[in-house]
Amino acid sequence: MLERTGEDVNANRRPLPHRPLQAALRSLIAPVPSPLTIADREFRSRLLVGTGKFSSNETMRGALDASGAEIVTVALRRADLSGKGDPYADILSYIDRERFLLLPNTSGANTAEEAVRLARLAEAAGLPKWVKLEIHPDPRYLLPDPIETLKAAGQLVADGFTVLPYINADPVLAKRLQDLGTATVMPLGSPIGSNRGLDARRQIEIIVEQATVPVVVDAGIGAPSHAAEARELGADAVLVNTALAIAADPCRMAKAFKAAVEAGREAFEIGLPQPGDTAQATSPLATFLSDH
Repeated sequence: MLERTGEDVNANRRPLPHRPLQAALRSLIAPVPSPLTIADREFRSRLLVGTGKFSSNETMRGALDASGAEIVTVALRRADLSGKGDPYADILSYIDRERFLLLPNTSGANTAEEAVRLARLAEAAGLPKWVKLEIHPDPRYLLPDPIETLKAAGQLVADGFTVLPYINADPVLAKRLQDLGTATVMPLGSPIGSNRGLDARRQIEIIVEQATVPVVVDAGIGAPSHAAEARELGADAVLVNTALAIAADPCRMAKAFKAAVEAGREAFEIGLPQPGDTAQATSPLATFLSDH
């Protein structure tokens, strides 16, 4: 049997490249985004979505679908953990557990003891042994309590929970928590529901620089541009709730956030140009004139 070469009767046709070369060329044209890894589990999406404040559970479900998210937080005080089908706390029935990882949230806890009790209650009810640790006793600003958070994190990590702690943008606390064994750190951009964006930008940069676990910017993200900015800083993911829930069209807003998170990460991985103090012409006229 004749061996096919690039110089046979079909010499006008170029031979197909080897498959590994094809794959390499495709990767150069359309690189595959790196996955988000939390506690040895990989996620394609780097957008986490909360479930509070939506006008209806049906609207929430539509926004979750549109967001492309794979991790969904649920405040335990709003979920029916009794198994009795409480119609006023049936949010869990609107979330596809095959598609989304449910992340129980201890929002509403005022102390470490309350947060630990809520997490254990969720585990006993059959929810994943993952927990978004949230302790904010101040009802006006909802700022997280660093002392109680550190205390609860230590207990929950010892109990075998995958702990994602919500914190102020405090680099020292973030380092203590990751050294303790938390799966992420989740610094706020600005207070919960404020929609102010990254008030704590510089502190988040320091947390990202020092992090050995994923950094998820949580709270205050009010616009897709805020989410993109957080990702451009190097944050591994963002968590959004209020901006979706109060939007005139939550599904379209969810799509906008999905695109922003992807764009911000692409920009970070490629590398952004450094800002300068003077102008730099894109088409230097002086060079053109000197060459002619």
